[in-house]
Amino acid sequence: MRQFLKYVLATIVGLLLFSFIGFLLLIGISAAVSSSSDSKTDVKENSVLKLDLDKPIQERSVDNPFSGFGPVDGTGDAIGLVELKQALKEAKDDDNIKGIYLQTENPTAGWASLEEVRNALIDFKQSKKFVYTYAERMTEKGYYLASVADKIYLNPTGDLEWNGLNAELTFFKGTLDKLGIKAEVFRVGEFKSAIEPFIREDMSEPNKRQVSSFLSSINDHMLVRVAQSRGLRADSLKRYADNLTIQEPKDALRTKLITNVGYQDEVESLIKKQVGIEEKKKINYISLSKYKGSEKDDESSEGSSRNRIAVIIASGDINSGKGDDNSIGSETIAGEIRKARLDDKVKAIVLRVNSGGGDGTASDVMYREVELARKVKPVIGSMSDYAASGGYYMLMGCNKIVAEPNTITGSIGVFSLLFNTETFFKDKLGVTYDRVKTNANSDFPSATHEMTPFQKQVLQRGADRFYSIFTSKVAAGRKIPVDSVRAIAGGRVWTGTQGKAIGLVDQLGGLDDAVKLAAQAAKLKEGDYRLKYQPRKKEFFEQLMNSFGGGDDEAQIQAKLGDLAPYVTYLKKLKTMQGIQARLPFEIDIR
Repeated sequence: MRQFLKYVLATIVGLLLFSFIGFLLLIGISAAVSSSSDSKTDVKENSVLKLDLDKPIQERSVDNPFSGFGPVDGTGDAIGLVELKQALKEAKDDDNIKGIYLQTENPTAGWASLEEVRNALIDFKQSKKFVYTYAERMTEKGYYLASVADKIYLNPTGDLEWNGLNAELTFFKGTLDKLGIKAEVFRVGEFKSAIEPFIREDMSEPNKRQVSSFLSSINDHMLVRVAQSRGLRADSLKRYADNLTIQEPKDALRTKLITNVGYQDEVESLIKKQVGIEEKKKINYISLSKYKGSEKDDESSEGSSRNRIAVIIASGDINSGKGDDNSIGSETIAGEIRKARLDDKVKAIVLRVNSGGGDGTASDVMYREVELARKVKPVIGSMSDYAASGGYYMLMGCNKIVAEPNTITGSIGVFSLLFNTETFFKDKLGVTYDRVKTNANSDFPSATHEMTPFQKQVLQRGADRFYSIFTSKVAAGRKIPVDSVRAIAGGRVWTGTQGKAIGLVDQLGGLDDAVKLAAQAAKLKEGDYRLKYQPRKKEFFEQLMNSFGGGDDEAQIQAKLGDLAPYVTYLKKLKTMQGIQARLPFEIDIR
């Protein structure tokens, strides 16, 4: 027995020692790879920047030299909008970069992010360098980027989607009915339809009106911009979509949506002629990830070290506490705004928001910090794909608000949502509940029995009170009468273009425009300040440990469940909907 215990103990010690050594090796390897990834990459003469944009595009990227290996696979595969735009800006003036080979069949991004990328590509073309693209098939999002290219090649057997935009919503009332679960809803605003999936089987008429309105606004903007790039008429493009004119590549060629029907090798032959290399030689492509680490000035290091503009990036659902890469934590973002306010080197703040909203109180916490900051230095709001409901709440105290024409904003309204599961547990599972109370409403609110009319009235009064606070603060921040605010509120969703027309937005443009406004307001000249991005970007090793610890749930859910991932993510969000919610009316996927 003693011998057996000795062997067991030796095995345990050996496993612990092996794990410890392995951990140390992992640290050493990751440090070495990270150091390697930070090293400068030489950009050879006659290089072509190869942009593969068929990936998720988010506000900032995560560097991952281990991409494709084990538990960290997928981490950092998303493209950072900030880094992409900076790379295009620098490639424009880089004599070694002769042009861009663009791959953009089906980018995963919102329309405002695509707008910023598209504008950066147009700016790059001012250098007179070429932009060529090739695709086997293209969605409308992919084509929106490709339409700025000098040459657009489509595979002879490929296809181009050109049939207009669509927004489809999913409804769960039938499922809840089958399960015996009843949704109890308290809201303010006829357009505040976030709760419709749980109480209806289709869209209400007010909801259809608002979706039709902002969808048409986004589509009209897209048609105008594509028409400008391709030398076409917007009404012709609309007619092509209505009649499904583009059935095959030759239709796209005939209507001048593309320049060539051909194969990838033909595009590459054209590139070789442009850069002046022999047909038998390989093109010297440099990827975005490599070019980001090449030897060039960093935008954040330019200008005076005593003059800084803090760019605070807030992306994801809004919750109380600390956030992460996929959510906005009020404690984290409020702390960053406070830090920038108290830093004498920071002369102005740009608050960049990409959020459909979330917890109402958390939104108010961040709004308070914006109000305090604008008393001592300029605060400019920048809207990304979404800055609606709680996302708009965060920005309404800014000195100025900038949005892209196809940003989704507004949705000034609130709701709270509870589920009565009494019938489900009793009839489906045979589970019943009983209770003893010290007061009449000690069990309020409850998901295990029907609430009384008085209790429901209390919850509705809470929603009414928060809506009054919301609209009053919009009126104060935007300098609009409260009655005028309520006329455009009611939970209604608007695009950036529509928002500017009704006073919710000051200027149309992207993050760069917001930075320029901030510099002007702080009386800083170009080249006399640095950009300071906040929160601090996580180092790769932090991301690595987060991945091992089960972090980045969104990426893991997507990797494991594929097309089912959005439903699981939606159910997860339901768990966080406690208290008053300032959220977009629905999960919007416009394509």
